[in-house]
Amino acid sequence: MLRIFTRRSRDVSYFTGDRALELDGVRDGGPGWWLRGSGDCVSASDVAHVLTGTERSAVKGYDLVFAAPRPISILVAIAPEHARAVIDAHRASVAASVDYLEDRALVVRDRRGGLDRDERGRWSEIVSFTHGVNRHAEPHLHDHVLVGARAEHARSVLDSRALFAHARSADALYRSTLRHELAQRTPWTAWRSFEGTEHVAGLDEGYRALWAGHSAERGVKTQRGRDEIVALWQSDRTRFQSIGALVVPQRGASDFDEHSFAGAFEGSAGVTRRHIVIAWANAARFGQNAASILGSIDDLYPELRHSRGVREVSLSIERARMTRHVREAGPRPLERSELRQWSHAPLDRSDRSDRSDRSARTERSR
Repeated sequence: MLRIFTRRSRDVSYFTGDRALELDGVRDGGPGWWLRGSGDCVSASDVAHVLTGTERSAVKGYDLVFAAPRPISILVAIAPEHARAVIDAHRASVAASVDYLEDRALVVRDRRGGLDRDERGRWSEIVSFTHGVNRHAEPHLHDHVLVGARAEHARSVLDSRALFAHARSADALYRSTLRHELAQRTPWTAWRSFEGTEHVAGLDEGYRALWAGHSAERGVKTQRGRDEIVALWQSDRTRFQSIGALVVPQRGASDFDEHSFAGAFEGSAGVTRRHIVIAWANAARFGQNAASILGSIDDLYPELRHSRGVREVSLSIERARMTRHVREAGPRPLERSELRQWSHAPLDRSDRSDRSDRSARTERSR
C-alpha cells in the first residue's frame, strides 16, 4: 500500500533517529538509502535538504510510505534465509514506483504562448528509509520515501493534485513489480486474487491471522535489536494456528486476468492512462515489472503516451478494454514481443463478413 503524507516541517528526526535495528544483517547498510543524491542518512541536515519548498508555500515535501503486502512482510520473519532478497525486491519495487510518480505525477506548469502545458519535472534529491516492523513489533516491511514539494529548477511547488491522483497507479505498480521481483529473487511466488488480496503461494493463512496488523491502540514506537525481534517473533509463533494455504491459480499461456482488467473500468465516464496502469498492474496476477507494464500500455494505447498530471486524455471504456480483440485473439500476453504480435493479429474475416451480410439484410428489410 502507498500512503502519502504532507510534510510542513523540515524536522526529520523521526527518520534519522530510527535505526531500524530489526533488519540489521539482512539489509544492505543502515535503514537510509539514496534513490538520488548522496549524504549521511543519520545526519538531520543532509536529509532535511531533500525537503525543498518555496517561501509562499507551507508545504516542504512529502513522505511516500510504501508498505509490502502482509504475506510478503511475514516472509522476513519466517524465512530469514531469504530476508535480504525479499528486502531487495521491495526496494527495487519502491524505486520503480517512484520513477513512475516522477514521470507522470511530478508536473511543472508551462504557460508559454498563452497555453498551459504540464511538463515532466524532476526531484533533485530522493532519500528513503527501510523499516521492518510496526509499532506492535509485527513484521511490517515498509519504506518512507522523502521528496521535496518543489521540482528541480522550478519556481513554484508541484501540483499536489497530480501526486495524489497518481498514487493508486504507483501503488499498483509497486505491488505488481514486487510480485515479479520476489519470484526472480526467491523461491516464493506471490499472486493477487480476483478480489484484490495479495497472497504468497504455500504460505499458511494462519500467519496473516497471527500478525494481523490491526489493533485498537496505536502502540508506542520502540527500537529492538535484531536478536530481540527474532526472539519475539519466535515467541509469537508458539501461538500460531494453521488455517492452510490457498489454492494458487493455474499458470497458463497468459497470466493476465482479462476479467479483472475489464471490470476495473465498469461505470467510468472516461478511462485515462493512470486508470489503465492500475487495471493492468492488478490484472498481472503473478506480477510484471513496471517498465514492461508501462511500455506495453504505450504500445497498445499510443494516444495516451504523453498524458500526465490531472488533465490526462481519456478513452472510451470500449477502447480501453479492447474487448473484441480479446475475444478473437485471446487474453493479451505479458511479454512485449508477443503482445505486439497479439495486437496486430487480424480479426476473423468470416466474422466480419457475416456481420456485413446481416447489416445488408437489415437495410434491405427496411
